Formats: sequence, C-alpha cells, structure tokens
Amino acid sequence: MKPLSTEIQNTEALLDLGRASVQIVHDLKNQINGLKLYATFLRKRFETQERPADERETIAKIIAGLERAAADMTTLVRYGRPLDLQTQPHVDLARLLKEAMPKGQTLAYHEGEACYGEFDAEKLAEALQTMSANARSHAPENELLPVLLRREDDENSEAFAVIEWRGLRHNPDANFFNSFAGSDALRMALASKVIRAHGGSVAHDTEALRARLPLKSSDK
Repeated sequence: MKPLSTEIQNTEALLDLGRASVQIVHDLKNQINGLKLYATFLRKRFETQERPADERETIAKIIAGLERAAADMTTLVRYGRPLDLQTQPHVDLARLLKEAMPKGQTLAYHEGEACYGEFDAEKLAEALQTMSANARSHAPENELLPVLLRREDDENSEAFAVIEWRGLRHNPDANFFNSFAGSDALRMALASKVIRAHGGSVAHDTEALRARLPLKSSDK
C-alpha cells in the first residue's frame, strides 16, 4: 500500500478521511473480536480432547494475537474520536500518580505542595499509567526510576503541576508521542491527547519525560 500523498491540502478531505478510517478500524475490531470467539471455542474444544501440544500452543498464540490487535484498534478508535471528559473538582494529582506507578518506580513528592485540580480522574490516571510504563521501558532495567511531582507558578500567577520521569536512557531519535509505531506508541499518543484535553502539555528530552497540568485557581 502506498503512503498517503503529502500533496493533499484540503482540510475537510483529510477530516473526512480520518472519520472514515476510525469507523473502518472500529468495524475491523468487531470482526476480530468475532474471530476471537471462534478461536476460543476451538481452544475449549481442544481442552476436552487429547490434541497435540503444538496445536494447543498454536491456538493460544492466535487468540493472543487477536487480543493484541483488538486492543490496538480500540486505542486507535479512542484516539480518533473526541474525548468526553468527566471532570471533577479537587482531584488529588499526587494520589493518581502514585496509583499509576508500575513496579520499579519511586515517587519523590514534596508533601508541602498541594497539587489538586479539576480532572477526569479515570482518563488521567490511565494516561499517567501509560507514561509511567513507557518511561520504565526506556530506563535502565535494574535501576529505580525517580518520578518527581512539583508545583510551579508562572508570571500570571497561574499554578501548574509538573511531572517528570527521570533517568531515561539517552535516545536522541525517540519520538514518544507522535510515532504511532506499535502498541506502546498508540497508547502514548492517546495519553498525550488526554493531557492536552485537560489544558496541559507533554514533552521529552534525552533524560526525562514530562507532563504539565494546570491547577485550578480555587485549588491554589
């Protein structure tokens, strides 16, 4: 398949193409889920019969592959559709971050700094979990990864929370949020979209991954 031509300049045409693509992916996901049901039926049938080990292993790999494909398609559909944020006031960002920590990460948090804001706790927690897991995968395997949460105020007296995942391996060619290359990249693109939908931003350099989120004035 040839890549999409960069000569397409019509914004509305690109929007239509995007909407159609999301719908196609959604339909393909449903078809894959149907195939997974058939494969699961065969696996259960195999369990009641004395089938060779290689046949049972093959059907298990087929199911695992279908599950991964369906999960990736779900992520892509979610990325392609508008986010419906269900925000709540006075959400404790430090608590969300702690709950998002995978094994092998430490959280350095200044207890004197209040980091409360108006967030969709469920979607934001998922985004933080994705970014934490991605940072873990780009850090030395046997080292603890420090994650810092700090509060900062800009010149307009607006408060922000800054989260940094430090200690990443140097990778000047890394494109964490926009590559769309594989399952992890899809989830990172969705995490970035969630952060931006909250009025925040994401960034990375050779040593750290960052997220910046606004804190409501009532929570300062």
